[in-house]
Amino acid sequence: MFLEPYIHEQRAGWIEVICGCMFSGKTEELIRRLKRAKIANQKVEIFKPSTDVRYHETNIVSHDENFIPSTPVQHSEQILLYAGDKEVIGIDEAQFFDNELPRVCDVLTQKGKRVIIAGLDMDFTGKPFGPMPQLLATAEYITKVHAICMVCGNLASYSYRKTADKSQVLLGEKDAYEPRCRNCFNEGMKK
Repeated sequence: MFLEPYIHEQRAGWIEVICGCMFSGKTEELIRRLKRAKIANQKVEIFKPSTDVRYHETNIVSHDENFIPSTPVQHSEQILLYAGDKEVIGIDEAQFFDNELPRVCDVLTQKGKRVIIAGLDMDFTGKPFGPMPQLLATAEYITKVHAICMVCGNLASYSYRKTADKSQVLLGEKDAYEPRCRNCFNEGMKK
């Protein structure tokens, strides 16, 4: 009797990127997708940069105070060490990671994992931020979320910094940033 050899088909992995400005709901959407994966009994692991301790040292927390436990890491390479047999990998605040993050995400997808990433696509000057441009270029699915402009009420896609600090990374909230539309952002940058 001839038995057909067992053929193991690896599940195809993919990358989903949720991007937008500050206060647009990126983390809220990431948490929503990860919770749905958990409801579906998928093995989920969530990572965030260890430098982001605004709301909590380990939890990922949205501005609406929705949260999900995560593993803080210093370098994106550590994600590969902790991902293990997880099926879904969540990554928050991707713009703060090193430029190895796109390669790390590619390795994860080659292992059949669904990788869901949330992060700012632009910094406070309106320039592409960290590894986000490469992640956006290689992602299978992209969701751009918007806030409401605090000046005119139109859809906002820019994070306007209200302080004089010029460093690219400045962890802050409504005291330091506000969402603005393109026109109101450009007007503010002239001042």
